[in-house]
Order: sequence, then structure tokens, then C-alpha cells
Amino acid sequence: MRVTVPTEELRSRLAGAVEVAIWDLASPAPWPAIDIVVPPYMGSVSLLGALAGVDVRLVQSQSIGYDGVLERLPPGVAFANGASVHEGPAAEIGMALLLAAQRDLPRFVRQQDAEIWRGGFTRGLFGLRVVILGAGGLGGAMFDRLLPFGARPVRVARSRRVDERGAVAALSELPGLLSTAEAVVICLPLDDATRGLVDAGFLAAMPDGAILVNIGRGAIVDTDALVAELVAGRLRAALDVTDAEPLPARHPLWSAPGILISPHVGGQVTTMPDAVEALVRRQIAALAAGADPVNLIR
Repeated sequence: MRVTVPTEELRSRLAGAVEVAIWDLASPAPWPAIDIVVPPYMGSVSLLGALAGVDVRLVQSQSIGYDGVLERLPPGVAFANGASVHEGPAAEIGMALLLAAQRDLPRFVRQQDAEIWRGGFTRGLFGLRVVILGAGGLGGAMFDRLLPFGARPVRVARSRRVDERGAVAALSELPGLLSTAEAVVICLPLDDATRGLVDAGFLAAMPDGAILVNIGRGAIVDTDALVAELVAGRLRAALDVTDAEPLPARHPLWSAPGILISPHVGGQVTTMPDAVEALVRRQIAALAAGADPVNLIR
């Protein structure tokens, strides 16, 4: 079995299990037929054009998101996302952003720089009513991490159902849920249905002082509408993803009041290579056994 990976680290981890080569998709393919191609992490979807003319059984992404991928992927090539790799770390950054905003940590950091000792009551998470947009792996991971803090999370998906974590509300119930939500956490992928979902009307339905946390994709939020709410001082935000990325210099989000921004680092933890290796090995075993790969998007 032949596998290509974008880094020497991943090549050395898989060496011996399969025939493996380094390919960053910016140079010619090492073989005319490849069983699994692992593209560069956070690489441009335009790199997928390099697959044209190559006999590829599976493209295994290192990311959960797949916006723009299917339009660039050659016909007939199977694609799997990186589910199982990032859900825990991305939920961690979601919790970190929410906790930091609720406990006013950015103010304390600025005070430390100025050698100012000034306390005050902050909001916390106990009893916090949280609407989680998304009931997949990331939404579930966020739900699990909120519970020990005494928060009151509810997940929202396209349809109402009950799963191993309990009830999931339907998207049609969202207006009623937003009216009492003290926090909304976006854990959705970007597609035609979710692009611009969090628009001016959505934000207007959130109560004064509520916070929007985005660990999904930046374009799910209407950025101009969010900036307007932040400038008005009505809502707060904590974002690991923005529209656009990187966020340009002098963009109004940088200086908007009540916002905390991290530069799309939710999945960037030092244990990520371990998780990627485990997923690729699982896919190798599936193909070798003639079974379907996991996480198939197409």
C-alpha cells in the first residue's frame, strides 16, 4: 500500500507499515497510483488540483472542516475529514475563550502589564444558559466540557432527536432558545446551509450582554452584523475563527469592544500528530481489509 504525507514526522511514524513518501501537493506526485493522500494541514484547497491524473483511492484530511474541498476534488476521489483529531482540542479552546471572557481575564492581563491591582465581580459559568449550534463531535465535546462547570447547555441541530448525551433541539426551536441564551457556541461546519446563519436577525434575538463564541468557521457569522452589535456594546464575542483569515490589519474586529480573538489555533496542540497517525493507520487497515474508510464525506 502506498501513502503520501506532507511532513517527515508523519512519514517516519508510518514507515514500515506501508510504503510512504512525502508529498506536499505542490510538486509532481511520487507515484501514478496512491492509496491514501494526506494533504498539508491548513493547506489551500487549490492544492487538490495536483490530484488530477493521479489514481487516488482516498484523500485523508487532517482537518474537520471541508469547505471548498468537494468543488476542487477530482471526480471519483473519496474524501474523509479529520473527525476524531480536533474535537477535544477545539472544545478546549472554546472553553478557554468562554472562561477568559466570562472571568474578564483580558482585563487582568492588561492590568498586570500596567502593574495595577483591581478586582471586581465577574460572570462565571455556573448556571450559564448556553446554546451550542451543532450536535456532532465538536458540539458533543463542548457539551461534555461545560457540564462539570455547572453550565446549562443545550445542543441544536437540523432536527430534534435524542442521543447518548440527551435531547437535541431542532433548528426550528432556535428563536425561543436564543431569547434566554447567555452564551451561544458555534460548532458547525461551513456549507451552503450554515454560511451567514448567524446574521443580524440571529444576533438581535440574543439578550443584552450575551456572548457569541465561534469555534466552527468564520463565515458562519455575518461579520458586519457582529461588529455592529459589539460597537453598540450590546453583545460580546470570543472567536477562534474569523471571516477573513488571517484577519487583516485594521479590521474593525481587532478593536471592537467586548471581543477576544485567538488565531484559529483550536486544533493546534502538540498531541495532534499522535491523533493524525492513529486516524491514518485506521484508514490503512480499513482499505487493506476491503472495508469502507471512516469519516467519509464523499
